[in-house]
Amino acid sequence: MVQTPAKPLTLEEFLALPETEPASEYVDSQIIQKPMPQGEHSTIQGELIIAVNAVVKPKKVARAFPELRCTFGGRSIVPDVAVFTWERIPRKENGGVANVFQAAPDWIIEILSPDQSATKVTKKILHSLKHGTQMGWLIDPTEQTIFVYQAKQQPEVFDEPEQQLPFPSFASELKLTVGVIFGWLLE
Repeated sequence: MVQTPAKPLTLEEFLALPETEPASEYVDSQIIQKPMPQGEHSTIQGELIIAVNAVVKPKKVARAFPELRCTFGGRSIVPDVAVFTWERIPRKENGGVANVFQAAPDWIIEILSPDQSATKVTKKILHSLKHGTQMGWLIDPTEQTIFVYQAKQQPEVFDEPEQQLPFPSFASELKLTVGVIFGWLLE
């Protein structure tokens, strides 16, 4: 849902507003509320975070975060999964994870909901790539297809169950196929 205030808000004014449920994003002076996640979306999101963190977190290479607000490049977005390399995770003085992330994730993963615009989600991924994101995934559960975006490269389409998915270099130890990801919906 797009909310157009009577007077356009600045990014700073948007960030001062109370959080909404589901989260709202700030894109081109517009407030866009994300759709409420449903079963397929939640299943893939949860399993993917577990799979990614099982490989990259123990070695302190990276960490996957669900629904994390990332503010950069004049926008404030909330990717379904934002993966940050370990050294780029903002920290508090005591070493704990900070609350505010003012950077593009290293890897952005979006899971398309039935009533969500694929164009808007793709624009979010492309904006992230312009601002330093290494890779973006757009997972479409309805079509059982995963689009993979990398900076200055043609998007790739993965829709065969046996296809191995590409990962950012920092997560090269991950091994997942299209069939594994969509198989989570059958468990």
